[in-house]
Order: sequence, then C-alpha cells, then structure tokens
Amino acid sequence: METAATLRKFWFGEKTDDAATAQEQSALWWKKNPAVDAEIRLRFETWLTKATNHELDDWSKTPEGRLALILLTDQFPRNMYRDTPRAFASDEQARTLCKEGIENASHASLRPIERVFFYLPLEHSEELRDQELAVRLMQELAESAPPDQKPTFEYFSNFAIRHRDVIARFGRFPHRNAILGRVSSQEELTFLTQPESSF
Repeated sequence: METAATLRKFWFGEKTDDAATAQEQSALWWKKNPAVDAEIRLRFETWLTKATNHELDDWSKTPEGRLALILLTDQFPRNMYRDTPRAFASDEQARTLCKEGIENASHASLRPIERVFFYLPLEHSEELRDQELAVRLMQELAESAPPDQKPTFEYFSNFAIRHRDVIARFGRFPHRNAILGRVSSQEELTFLTQPESSF
C-alpha cells in the first residue's frame, strides 16, 4: 500500500541535507537503469493509473501530497515507459498540478530539493512560457541557497536554461521526435549528433 509519504521517501531518501540528498539519489534520478525502471513500474504503475483517473486527487490538498502526485505523473512515467509515447502521456496533468501549486503557494513550504521536482513539469514542457517560468523558479532556488548548497542548485538552474534554450530554438525537444513519430528537420538531426542534446 503506497502513500504520498512512501512515494516521497522512495524518491528523496532519508537525508535532511539537500546537497547530500541530491548526491545520494542522483543515480536513481538521472541514470538510465533498466532494473530501476522495472522496480518503479512494478511498485508504482497501479498508483499512476489511480492518479490519472483522479482517484488520488485528495493528495493535492497538502504540499507533500501534491508533490507526490507530480512525481507520479511527471517523473515516474519517464522511468516506467522509457522511450515510448506513454512516457509523456500524463505531462499535462503534472503541469496542471504544478501550476496550481505555484498559484496557491503550496510549493513554498517544501524543501528546496523537493521544489526542484515540483517545478520539473515546466522544464519538461514544449511551451516556451513554461520553460521561462522554470528558469526563473530554478534561478530563485539557486540565488536563495546557502553557500554550501549553492553548487547543487546552480546545477539545476543551468539545466533549466539548457532546456529553455532548446525550446526557444526548435519549439520542441528534438530527441522526442522519433519516440512520438514526428519528422525531424535537418537542423534537428544535426543537433541530435551533438553531446548532451537529449534529456
């Protein structure tokens, strides 16, 4: 039986220092690992279905629950359904949860490292206005971080800028084209040959 609390514990671990959390959890968050993808699918796929069917909407009444829903609809599908269209199928729901949470300021009470993932649906968007908001929010986190935490949050801020710049240039993420059956332009194909052109 999963809850918002067990989901967040899985994703963020037990450390209370944000920089330590980012270091300890980075392999889970960013590295492609079929075993991790399988674990997330086995453990959380049923809960993703519940979320997309709006059976877990009560979670959104608390900041922590809303964050859990965002993870469930934005981050976890990218693991469960990696390199398939289903990886992006609940992005709109995640963006709605994110934007509503920003409007009602429920994100403000979360730890900064949690807010990074609260904002990620904006960074995953192919709308430039969402990307601009993601950059602003990530920069605010970096600017407000204490000195020992600043490199961690500057990394996330720089990553947001890179995402924004791709959308500003192409209006979409070229690395998704093949997955979604979109035809790539020659400029996009050339871009995709460059290091770190895919997210």
